[in-house]
Amino acid sequence: MNPKYELAILNGRIIDPERGIEFDGDLGINNGIIEYLGNASITGIKELDATGLVVSPGFIDLHSHGQDAENYFIQASDGVTSALELEFGTDDVNAWYATRTGKASVNYGVSVGHIPVRTTVMNDPGGMNQPDDQLKGDIIRLPIADGANKQASRIEIESINNMIETGLKNGAVAVGMGIAYTPGASWWEVLEVFKVAARHGAVCHVHMRGWGGRPPNDAVEGLSELIAASAISGASLHLVHIGSSGNVMVPELLSMIKDACANGLDVTTECYPYSAGMTGIEAPLLNEGWQVKTGMNYSDLEWIETGERLNENLFRKYREKGGMVILHMIPDEIVDIAVSSDITMIATDGYIKNGKGHPRTAGSYSRVLGEYVRNRKSISL
Repeated sequence: MNPKYELAILNGRIIDPERGIEFDGDLGINNGIIEYLGNASITGIKELDATGLVVSPGFIDLHSHGQDAENYFIQASDGVTSALELEFGTDDVNAWYATRTGKASVNYGVSVGHIPVRTTVMNDPGGMNQPDDQLKGDIIRLPIADGANKQASRIEIESINNMIETGLKNGAVAVGMGIAYTPGASWWEVLEVFKVAARHGAVCHVHMRGWGGRPPNDAVEGLSELIAASAISGASLHLVHIGSSGNVMVPELLSMIKDACANGLDVTTECYPYSAGMTGIEAPLLNEGWQVKTGMNYSDLEWIETGERLNENLFRKYREKGGMVILHMIPDEIVDIAVSSDITMIATDGYIKNGKGHPRTAGSYSRVLGEYVRNRKSISL
């Protein structure tokens, strides 16, 4: 009998989330497309015996900043087949897609981002200007001047909204917002962006203001702003990395999200399975007063390039230079609550440059399967 399929994966435990079933069986694949899924006997030009193994679709990472060849390879090794940049996003959707066409090893997508759009409208020079070696012309710019701190005029808000609308028309798959990085953005500006998203049926993926349980602007207040904007505008809301933003208030935030959904809103969230976050050391999150706001000290900051924990002198030195810093800040029990919740998705918030960065880029999905499914059994396969 001539093999019917280019690739046959045989005798695996097949997980089919679309139909909500799992069974022992085979997959037949031609031209990269699954053409058969069942338990009849099939053959392939190439056959893989998956006895004792699980066969599932690849993971979709909703929050992946490392959108280059290095990061795509690392994520594919962790089972990710779709890596989406939906928080920070871009101000030029056409250019973003053009740099990746025919070069990416996984599926990719991007939001039109309020941060880069605002940075452009405000003529903010931006920090972390790091050209991407594999995908020329792509840069990350965290606002460090007016883009971060200035309250936008009505004319500037109109310009921001027009750029976001253009991005959505050009194929952005969401609206990204990081209002923790743009403290100058008023509640009205945020609401106006939500209204644009609602007109296009786009979800707002937002890094909220507020941090943990420390007023003013604690996590409950930060999420309340976003739920209000969602309710008023009609746009769906996705709260990014609930663990790092919510910290000790994660149980309360999960409760708020469930209640919002029970009352007809479309609110979702995500987390990564690690007790440390990462950001640019020059970001507004670490402006004066950050220790009181976050409960962290210098020794809780780890410089990516060297792995050293910081002191006041090193903090000032590296903040002037700019670059990535790991924040050791989330209690282990909070990570466990977030990962084990039935309403959290897993997303990496990943970014690695020349082999250095947060391990969440490379290990988030393996860690969930190994630690939370197999070892702790706190979530099912």
